[in-house]
Amino acid sequence: MSGKVVIVGAGFAGLTVAKKLGNSSFEVTILDRSNHHLFQPLLYQVATAMLSPADIAVPVRHVLSQYMNINVKMLEVTGVDILGKRVLCGGESESFDTLVIATGAQNFYFGNPWEKVAPSLKTLDDARAIRKRILTAMERAELEKNSSRRAELLTFVIIGGGPTGVEMAGAIAELTHQTVVGDFRVAEAERARVVIIEAGDRLLSTFSEESSREAQRALEHLGVEVRVKARVSDISEGVVRLGDEVIAAGAVIWAAGVRATPAAAWLGVPADRAGRVVVDAHLNLAGQKSIYVVGDVAAVTGSDGKPLPGVAPVAMQEGRYVARRILGETTEPFRYRDKGSLATIGRRAAVAEMGSLKLRGFIAWVTWTVVHIYYLIGFRNRVVVLMEWAWAYFTRQRGARLISPET
Repeated sequence: MSGKVVIVGAGFAGLTVAKKLGNSSFEVTILDRSNHHLFQPLLYQVATAMLSPADIAVPVRHVLSQYMNINVKMLEVTGVDILGKRVLCGGESESFDTLVIATGAQNFYFGNPWEKVAPSLKTLDDARAIRKRILTAMERAELEKNSSRRAELLTFVIIGGGPTGVEMAGAIAELTHQTVVGDFRVAEAERARVVIIEAGDRLLSTFSEESSREAQRALEHLGVEVRVKARVSDISEGVVRLGDEVIAAGAVIWAAGVRATPAAAWLGVPADRAGRVVVDAHLNLAGQKSIYVVGDVAAVTGSDGKPLPGVAPVAMQEGRYVARRILGETTEPFRYRDKGSLATIGRRAAVAEMGSLKLRGFIAWVTWTVVHIYYLIGFRNRVVVLMEWAWAYFTRQRGARLISPET
């Protein structure tokens, strides 16, 4: 078998397809507007000064350099010509025999203009911007003479109680209450107020109620103020409104919503409520056997009839399946094998659910650590991250607490 395969997106799904097709008879081209693969599950650690950007990102060309049949192009896709079998990239185009769209998800504010005042966490630029806001707020608090205003600057609000929000809240609490204690003379960082706001009735709504309770308990143990059944009505610079209640903050972080990238518009097909492209049982676009849609941008249901979550294991399994389809190794429909869910809360606590097995506390944290080290791409990244975590664990210090112009 042979032909030209174009993969749009170098995230978990796209990179998995490319590697599986490496050194095959297919001519493979992978398109992405960035030159790096990003390990998004650890972005919050860049945002909270635990890791540096290079620790969780690796050049796509380096990852695929051993495969002579794969070409990497740094281009931003603007559309797809299905009849002409071309991917449009501004003034350029890339022809294909088989197309795999794996462009992932993007930030979503439910139609509200809050992006500039409450940055979200999807890219390295997002993480650097959040890190700058957090660290700058503490520096400003050190200079502030008014105690009330100083307390406001040392208030950090995270909107959204999913895994990203929970992990971010725990990391900020540890940064302020433990890591920088003693570094400031005026700003009492150990008294920083960290607030996580969730519109639903509990944190980690995709986990069991038992795990949700454990996550809330662990956050509260770190000094985080948990607000559930609280709906944000407005956000402005340094201010969050919950109806009549106003919370002034040094930094506001959005972790409440994501939406698929505009692949549905490129393809000229309807999208579901989350903007995802509806695919058939083989992850094909309806009526188009040469076009696959995978990862966060695809609407795929599991055996329980519920949409599959936008997490790395789903994307990687879909990527492997599509590669096998292209290689002619399977005709069976896609079936997701759930390997569980993980969320960490600080340096010694986490929740993990793997089928009927539910872990919490330190053993769940160890499990979380092993899984994330395993999935990091590149030997250097694994070693560096493991060393950074060991240093932080034993010393409570973080080595990336830098504010620079590019952040």
